[in-house]
Amino acid sequence: MSIFKKFFKNVIHDRDPEDETVTVSINSVVKCGLSLAGVDEDVIISVLVRRNNEQRQKIKAVYEASTGERLDEALKGALRSDFEDVSLALLMTPAHLDAYLLRKATKGFGTNEEVLVEVLATRSNQEIREIKKVFKEEYEQDLEEVIKDETSGDFATALLAMLKANKDETHEVDIALARKDAEILFEAGENSAGIDVSAFIDILTTRSGKQLSKTFQQYACVSDITLPKALDMELGGDIEDCLIAIVKCAWNTPAFFAERLHMAMKGHGTCEDTLTRVLVSRSEVDLKRIVEEYRAMYDESLQEHIVRDTEEHYQKILLGLCGPY
Repeated sequence: MSIFKKFFKNVIHDRDPEDETVTVSINSVVKCGLSLAGVDEDVIISVLVRRNNEQRQKIKAVYEASTGERLDEALKGALRSDFEDVSLALLMTPAHLDAYLLRKATKGFGTNEEVLVEVLATRSNQEIREIKKVFKEEYEQDLEEVIKDETSGDFATALLAMLKANKDETHEVDIALARKDAEILFEAGENSAGIDVSAFIDILTTRSGKQLSKTFQQYACVSDITLPKALDMELGGDIEDCLIAIVKCAWNTPAFFAERLHMAMKGHGTCEDTLTRVLVSRSEVDLKRIVEEYRAMYDESLQEHIVRDTEEHYQKILLGLCGPY
């Protein structure tokens, strides 16, 4: 039996039903030796999907202590393509995954603005601080400096504002502030000759989701159109996409991700990077609600769409993350 079969089968069966902690027989793993022949992808899927991220980190530690090799490096040599990508993503901590995504989005020719906005607009202040810390440790660069080098203009300003991680995270809603912010946004956009983007960036990147939702309601009292429509009329390019994404997240974050997943599978071809990124990063956050929103928005289950657009072990692991349907 290969090292993967023996190791992962031990992980599946040696678990504490009370606290779900991972206990693995190190001796049995060491006796196997390291052989990549006959990798059992179904067993790997079962282990990665049935464990939460904290437990997967323990599995990584035990594997390295038992074999002297990093588990992610071993999987790179044993797996292929999209199944390899999603398996490796599941083995990263949330902060390491986000740092990796931001690095990938800014490295090489061009930038992936969609990923930059998605990550920074949907993470908490503490999560952003941790991402910046990991990014510096892993890539020996400050994330802010990378953003300055790779983006420009109002879009860069908005990203850097989110990187400050000073968004209000209280649950209270200030009606007077919402009314004032709505008026500021109206005067900065529709009711002026040119748009004052800085006012939009300041408000949209510092207010809580609940506060912004109330602001959007108040905006409807001073304008004949919705805020997203106003942004669409007044702006263009990356900054428009960025601010509209922030607005959508404030209204309904699961619906925002449901739309991302739908667009990744709409029409000809599938964006596997988006499927992997969203399903892994939200798997322990709000994926259940995303699945519910998807059905409500598109009149079919997310799982049914995944079955149509993916195949083999990659399909199985995605379905495992989504849960039964």
